Amino acid sequence: MLLGCIADDFTGATDLANMLVGGGMRCTQAIGVPQGPPPDADAVVVALKSRTIAPQEAVEQSLAALAWLQANGCRQFYFKYCSTFDSTPRGNIGPVTDALMQALGTSFTIACPAFPEAGRTIFRGYLYVGDVLLSESGMKDHPLTPMKDANLVRVLQAQTRQKVGLARYDTVARGAAALRERFAALQREGCGIAVVDAISDADLDTIGAACADMPLVTAGSGVALGLPANFRKAGQLAHAGEAARLPRIDGYAGIVSGSCSVATNAQVAEWQKTRPAFRIDARKLAAGEAQVQEALDWARARIAREPVLVYATSSPEEVKAVQAELGTERAGRIIEQALAALAQGMVELGARKLVVAGGETAGAVVNRLGIKALRIGPQIDPGVPWTLSAGEAPIALALKSGNFGSTDFFSKALGMLG
Repeated sequence: MLLGCIADDFTGATDLANMLVGGGMRCTQAIGVPQGPPPDADAVVVALKSRTIAPQEAVEQSLAALAWLQANGCRQFYFKYCSTFDSTPRGNIGPVTDALMQALGTSFTIACPAFPEAGRTIFRGYLYVGDVLLSESGMKDHPLTPMKDANLVRVLQAQTRQKVGLARYDTVARGAAALRERFAALQREGCGIAVVDAISDADLDTIGAACADMPLVTAGSGVALGLPANFRKAGQLAHAGEAARLPRIDGYAGIVSGSCSVATNAQVAEWQKTRPAFRIDARKLAAGEAQVQEALDWARARIAREPVLVYATSSPEEVKAVQAELGTERAGRIIEQALAALAQGMVELGARKLVVAGGETAGAVVNRLGIKALRIGPQIDPGVPWTLSAGEAPIALALKSGNFGSTDFFSKALGMLG
């Protein structure tokens, strides 16, 4: 293996793997820290569910993943977090980065969540979502990691022991050599992490080239766009033109949506214009009502005729009201458990194609289904590929980060598989 990656959530892991497959790297996504020998792949992405757990737990899980990747010969390492830099002043991006740097014996790395194709750009250290600052986007109301500050240097400095500097766009625009010089200057100034500006895919290529000799890269999925070329230039990677091909999957189709992002709300609304859906209510679950069984009975009557959607997606205002009533942790836990049980129920009804919206929901579903590894297939929308579970009865899974995908994502995804 050439590249070993650690992702802080499941949908983010598939996002990163999708980028690497697009660059011609054969890529496997492992669910949790793998056991046993490595797969036949150029890159492995270890998908953790560590974004919102206690910082020390996130560090421990990330170090365990790193140890396995090191033991299996990876030459470079990548810590992947969300393109909206989801975190809090306590972590987890800073603490995990510090721990990985220490374990690898490196004194310098970058931080760059930019993903221009999905509207995430960085300029003068400020992260934009579309045309607005991160702090003015829907992320300001995120139930677990509300992002109130768009200045990444400031956000990261609150979480890390390292001094955080900035590599501005005017340097990036001058190419990889100029960017490497900027990195060296920042190191002389005592910086351990450089936030790097990026507003286009060309910038990501530049950043990737500048990081060719860096033991650890920390970023969203975007910077991975520029990494396969480094291995190919070094003669370590032959272009894998068939890297994204998946076999045909027959069976019913289901959609499970737990994300409450603006994008997913729009996707659920678009689906409901022409097709029915079943809504899961956290208050009813908390009160002991048999919502899961009701939803499965509803799905059983329809799934042989058409794809079914079960969702807990709500507006930010509704989410806040439920959290105030039930508590943030409890509200999230009961929804995740219910949606995971529903996904398992759909599979038992014959579903072999599942779309799952929301990082926390995806993690719960994959764990409930006992999936240990995913083969990465073709891209549906930027950052979201189809994947195929390992095993004798494979399931096609599209694990969608809440903020990703076009408004018609659900129909588009299922249409690709027939």
